[in-house]
Amino acid sequence: MSTAVVSGGTKGIGLRLSLRLASLGHRVVALYHRDSSAAAAAAARGLVTLRVDVGDPDAVSAAADTILAGHGAPTVLVNNAGLNVDRPFLEMSTSDWKRVLDTNLSGAFYLTRALVPAMDTGCVVNIGATTGIRPRRNGANYCASKAGLLQLTKCLALELAPRIRVNCLIPGNTETDELVDRFGLTDPAARARFLADVPQGRTGDPDEIADALEFLVGDRSAFVTGQKLIVDGGQFMW
Repeated sequence: MSTAVVSGGTKGIGLRLSLRLASLGHRVVALYHRDSSAAAAAAARGLVTLRVDVGDPDAVSAAADTILAGHGAPTVLVNNAGLNVDRPFLEMSTSDWKRVLDTNLSGAFYLTRALVPAMDTGCVVNIGATTGIRPRRNGANYCASKAGLLQLTKCLALELAPRIRVNCLIPGNTETDELVDRFGLTDPAARARFLADVPQGRTGDPDEIADALEFLVGDRSAFVTGQKLIVDGGQFMW
């Protein structure tokens, strides 16, 4: 059985990605940071869970040793761990900046650096965000981290080819509890305003993001590397 590693893989979109990989026959090691109850629920669904702060290079190195010793080299790595700490730019602290960059960008660097040397072949999929393409207010740290992740994807695709393919999967507004709570989408008027610039007029389903991941890790994308795949109902057409 092949191994897949998914950071931030025990809840939200990450959990759906983990479960899709498991359904494809992978042994999935789902990494998490703090939410032990979500990790326990994920483990009950057949995932291997491992606690690690991906923003800590020493912790990532130790976790990689545990994964390689217990499950062998992965064939799939999904860098999904992400953190939002929103502030107006002039109120953003050094800690606000570093925590987000450490998790969203450096975490992908640390985890890929730790695992890829053991991989004979395989795929790395970095989970980006539309705010890495178009900025928003109060998110300079998050937007910068996701823009950096896009460029990291391209650099890794160049340097790891032809052995490893590296792509960036960018979900649009996807229906999760976090999204609904954050933007007040239980209010029909707020939902209508939120979706006004989405041509398909709806949020995405997490399974639609998992469909895109299935494509990127499968044989039908064998000639696809260094690319961004945006799954957003047409909101960002570039």
